[in-house]
Amino acid sequence: MKINNSYEPSYNYKNTQTEKITENYGKTIGNVKLSEEGAKYYEELKNKYSNMEFILVSKDQKANAQANAASYANASKMVVLIDEEKIERMATDETYRKQYESIIKNAASGLTQLKSQIEASGQSGNVKGYGMQANDSGTASYFAVLKKSAADQKARIEKKAAEKKEAKKAAEKKAEKKEKEERLHESKDIGEETVTIIANSMEELMQKIQDYYFNQMSDTVQTAEESALGQHIDFRG
Repeated sequence: MKINNSYEPSYNYKNTQTEKITENYGKTIGNVKLSEEGAKYYEELKNKYSNMEFILVSKDQKANAQANAASYANASKMVVLIDEEKIERMATDETYRKQYESIIKNAASGLTQLKSQIEASGQSGNVKGYGMQANDSGTASYFAVLKKSAADQKARIEKKAAEKKEAKKAAEKKAEKKEKEERLHESKDIGEETVTIIANSMEELMQKIQDYYFNQMSDTVQTAEESALGQHIDFRG
C-alpha cells in the first residue's frame, strides 16, 4: 500500500509484518536489535513520555510500518513508531536527540488539543486511534484511524448485493445458503472497516478529519424538498 497525504480506506487489513512484544524493548515491528546504550536510552524515552505508546521498528521495516499504520492505532494512547537507527543516534547525539524529542513532545501536546476538538465536534466515538512516525528528514507524519462512514459502507453493501443478484442466475439452488453466509460475513466486515488519514502536522490532521466528516455529512444531507416530503402537517380546521 502506498502511503501519501490522502484518505486511504482499509478493509479487513491483515498485517503482513506481525507486531510482536519482546522482553527488552516492548512492542516491536521487524527484527530489532539495540546496543546496550541504545536500549538504556529507549527505556528512558518511554518512561519520559509514558502517556504515549512506543513501537520500535527495525530499519528494514520503516516503510512497511507506516503503510500498516491502521493496525497499530491505540484508542487510549498516541502511538509513536520510531526505528532502531534513530534510537541509536539519539542515544549518543545530543543535538539529534533534542530534535526528535521535541517532535514527540509537540505531538503529545497537539494530541490533547486534537482530542478536544474532536470531542467538541461529536466525532470522538468514530476515532479508533492516533499515531505518529518519526521520519528520516527530521520531521514526523501523523495519522488517525477513523471508522468508515455508514454511507460508504451502505454503498459497498448495495454494490455487493447487486453482484450477488447476478450470481444467483448461475447458481439458483445454492443461492439461499450462499446469501445467508455472505450476509453474516458482511456484518462482520462492517465493524472492521476503517479510513486512515495521514498528515504532516497535527493541524493538518485535524483539518483532514473535519473535511472527511463534512464530506460524509454532505453526501447524506437531504434537500429541503426531501426533508419536507411526508412531514407536512396541516393545522387548518
